[in-house]
Amino acid sequence: MPHVAAPLRIGPIELWPPMVLAPMSGVTNRTLRALYKPFGFGLTVTEFVSSNALQYGNRRTMEMIDQHGVEKPVATQLWGNDPALMAHAAKVVRECGADIVDINFGCPAPKVTKTEGGSACLRDVVHCEAIMRAVVAAVDCPVTVKMRLGWNEGTLVYEEVAKRAQAVGIAALTLHARTAKQFYKGNADWSHIAALKRAVEIPVIGNGDLSDPQGAMNRMRESGVDGIMLGRAILGNPWLAGQIRALMEGREPEATPPAAERLRFALHHYRTMVDEWGEARAVPQMRKHLGYYLKGFRGASELRERLMRTETAAETLGIVETTIERLERENDGMIAA
Repeated sequence: MPHVAAPLRIGPIELWPPMVLAPMSGVTNRTLRALYKPFGFGLTVTEFVSSNALQYGNRRTMEMIDQHGVEKPVATQLWGNDPALMAHAAKVVRECGADIVDINFGCPAPKVTKTEGGSACLRDVVHCEAIMRAVVAAVDCPVTVKMRLGWNEGTLVYEEVAKRAQAVGIAALTLHARTAKQFYKGNADWSHIAALKRAVEIPVIGNGDLSDPQGAMNRMRESGVDGIMLGRAILGNPWLAGQIRALMEGREPEATPPAAERLRFALHHYRTMVDEWGEARAVPQMRKHLGYYLKGFRGASELRERLMRTETAAETLGIVETTIERLERENDGMIAA
């Protein structure tokens, strides 16, 4: 069947499907990107990395930009406020394998904005331009920007920043349709994303509240964007990407798998994390992920509470495996009835 969406082109890089896995702090490490990409992402993005931290090359920071290779193409996202430091960081991540360098003008977290990074940059559009110009000049790969509407409702600067971005050679823009002060409250206003698409000639990627397949396609179609970015809605539910991809390809999407099957994938995710990062780091990191996978079936709240208290991989895996067996017995009973 004919595709109902076109590939996303960022500079010389063609991406299919035109769907991006959003950068999420403490979440989109190399393991998750490699596990989630096959579900339907044309591009994955690293956790956002401090340009200041990169100049010291400490192990934890370098791990944040590490890649498996199977999740390529990969964009590495940088945050910071100093144009020279951002340019240096861009060179570092490019040398480490980034296919695209992404500038973070969107993070609303206080630990980032208190140093004038992330969405705080939007309070000074001239300085935003200086950062973008420096990064574009520093690397031989496409540079993109992810931003919010503005710092607050009274300062919606996204169109001005976008026009400056286009002028200095930014290859594509992602807009999360909330202000920095909104954090994740209220609804993303996609009318602004549509306005941005009309305002610039470079590709625009829409982000915010894409939690169901048909809704995502409707927003893509109505706004005219070149691609979409999935963030919080994909956590514990990578099947969403596959469902959207099916619609982009003119196919009927498959149903979300039953709870037992979802938990089997969660076990695979858990074991992969333990193998790659070691039990001491994987167990606490995976607590939040298991919470995401547990959404939407009976007894999930109680089970989540138990898993938040486990200290070893064996204990955690045992609880999840027992739960899968129970769910499968209950499903067999329903079929027999």
